[in-house]
Amino acid sequence: MTTIKIHFNILKKIISAAYKLKRGTYSYENLVSDGLKVLDMLKDAGCKITVKGNENLNGLNQPCVFIANHMSTLETLVLPAVIGKQIRITFVVKESLLNYPFFGKILSMLKPIAVTRKNPKEDYRTVIQEGIKRLQEGISVVVFPQATRQIVFDPAKFNTLGIKLAKKASVPVVPIALRTDAWGIGRIFKDFGKIDPSKPVYFFIGKPLYIENKGIKEHLYIVEFIRKSLEKGDVDVLR
Repeated sequence: MTTIKIHFNILKKIISAAYKLKRGTYSYENLVSDGLKVLDMLKDAGCKITVKGNENLNGLNQPCVFIANHMSTLETLVLPAVIGKQIRITFVVKESLLNYPFFGKILSMLKPIAVTRKNPKEDYRTVIQEGIKRLQEGISVVVFPQATRQIVFDPAKFNTLGIKLAKKASVPVVPIALRTDAWGIGRIFKDFGKIDPSKPVYFFIGKPLYIENKGIKEHLYIVEFIRKSLEKGDVDVLR
C-alpha cells in the first residue's frame, strides 16, 4: 500500500467519522477501532509494529497522566487504540488543531486541553486547571512535554508539565516511549508525510509511577526510560 493510498484511506475514515459524529453515531469505541485500522494499514504497507507494556495498565483503577515523546501525527491518531478502550484518554493539544476540517471535530469529541503556545504561563494554568477537571471526570490525559514533533529525542526540551499535573491531581504518571518516524513530516502538509516501511513503529508503555516530593526522581526516570527505549528499541531497558 503506497503512502498516497494510506493517507487517502485515512482521510476517508476521518471524514466519515466526522459525519457520524455530527449524527451522534460515533463513539469513543469507534475511535479506538479506527485507530486499530490505521495500524493495520501501516502493517499492510510493510511497517513492523510493536506494542508492549499494556499489562502495566492492569489494575490501574484511576485515571492517570500519560507522558510520551512526540514524533509524528501517527500517535495522535492511534494512541487511544494502543492504550485500549478500557482507559479513555484525551490530549493536551495546540488550539489550532481544533480548527482543522473534520479532524478538529473528532478531536473536540475527546474534550482536549487546548493551549495557544503563545503565553507559557497562561498555557500552564490552562493545562493544570483543565487537566484536573478531566482527571476528576475519569479521563486520562496525554502530555507531550516536547510540545512539538521531534525526530531526535532531546531530554533538555522535555519539560515537567505532566509531572506537575499528576502531582496536583494526585494521580500516577505512566511513561510511553514511542517511535513513529515511519510516518514522515510532509513538505507541503506537515501532517501527511511519506510512509517509510523500513523504519519500525513501536509503543512501549511503562509502569505507573506515583509522584513523591517535587517529582524530580520520576521525571528523570521517565526521560531515561524514553531515551534508552529509543536508543535500544527495547521496553525492558530499565527493568
